[in-house]
Amino acid sequence: MSKIYETIDDKVTAFIAAQKMFFVATAPSGHGHVNLSPKGHDTFRILGPHEVAYLDLGGSGIETVAHLRQNGRITFMFCAMDGPAKILRLYGKGHAVCFDEPGFAEKRALYGDFPKARAVITARISRIQDSCGWGVPLYEFKGERDQLLRYNEHRTDAEWRERRYTGNALSIDGLPGLIRPEEAE
Repeated sequence: MSKIYETIDDKVTAFIAAQKMFFVATAPSGHGHVNLSPKGHDTFRILGPHEVAYLDLGGSGIETVAHLRQNGRITFMFCAMDGPAKILRLYGKGHAVCFDEPGFAEKRALYGDFPKARAVITARISRIQDSCGWGVPLYEFKGERDQLLRYNEHRTDAEWRERRYTGNALSIDGLPGLIRPEEAE
């Protein structure tokens, strides 16, 4: 029932582009909590036949960044919520470049106007596989929620950064998350 693709070809690209939502999964090595995060907005990019990226707008936890720093494992999942049933998974090794790290501005330039983005996550994809998706219910897309973008509108850049450093310092398993530049040296 499933198909493995050699590359992110035009068919895979078209399927990804049609989805309004995707999921990102990571896990620490050994013991710890597996993280699965839903993502929306126009934040996913295909960079090449085996490379993708997404703009991490932030949230309450820092699991993805912490897990990638520890072991790099990442899986993306796209589900057809309308039209023909299908699930697509991209497996690979990821890397996070956070807002205060070298290279962030260049990677951030791939995206439109999303103020105060926390990181850009890139991944080198080693396996591309679809499956039937028959268990995924049909949903009608009504629009993006704006709370995530509005949440930080009133904060200055300095306030936003400080909130990120204090709230995203550690994962729920105690792994390092965001690290202040002066602490990294």
